[in-house]
Amino acid sequence: MPATRRAAEVRGRGDELLSIGAVLAFLRDDFPEVTISKIRFLEAEGLVDPQRTPSGYRKFSAGDVERLAYVLRMQRDHYLPLRVIREHLDAIERGEAPPALPAPEARPGPLEEADRELVAAAGNAAAGVRLGRAELLAAAEAGETELGEWEAYGLVVPGPDGGYDGETLQIARLVAELGRYGLEPRHLRAMKAAAEREVALVDQVVAPLRRHRNPQTRAHAETTARDLATLSVRLHAAMVQAGLRARPS
Repeated sequence: MPATRRAAEVRGRGDELLSIGAVLAFLRDDFPEVTISKIRFLEAEGLVDPQRTPSGYRKFSAGDVERLAYVLRMQRDHYLPLRVIREHLDAIERGEAPPALPAPEARPGPLEEADRELVAAAGNAAAGVRLGRAELLAAAEAGETELGEWEAYGLVVPGPDGGYDGETLQIARLVAELGRYGLEPRHLRAMKAAAEREVALVDQVVAPLRRHRNPQTRAHAETTARDLATLSVRLHAAMVQAGLRARPS
């Protein structure tokens, strides 16, 4: 398995085991976005299995650090989901070559990503997707603790039947993905507030249409709401992209 320079330094310590704080310090040179929460999440997902002291403290070996570095590199450079990274690690453990990696430049831009997410959410909603709690956790590659935090912050909301629809699944996947970059639910409150303001803005346009007596006009209201939502998301993605490009390098 390829190892970062920092992981090689860990190997140089022989059989010495490291605390989670020491592992964080080693990894942050190459992966400044990594957090202790991220390391714990990857452990919960079975991608690393540190030893435990009798009092419950995690102790990481050089191999653990290499595995963490591999996972973080595959996420950062190739945008692979954890399921695929786990397959890579399993192949490496068996002494096999992992599957070929996609080229970094093949990553779609923000506008293409926004369009893809909207299409996927619309398709799931149209198909009447309903997921139970365990199914949502599996599809979002998240743990029970993470889902509890998302719900506590109002980022993910179950339906009256306790299930989750296709759009909620997309939200959960995106929140999980942001979490892998160190963004916690409390960091996403601003995004939620912005979305609620956009909903209110769209509602100002379509509310009169929804109250109309003509069924065709009411149907047009729903089409208009979807169109405005799509334009709003694409505008947001374009503004973020433009803002990042304007930052000094």
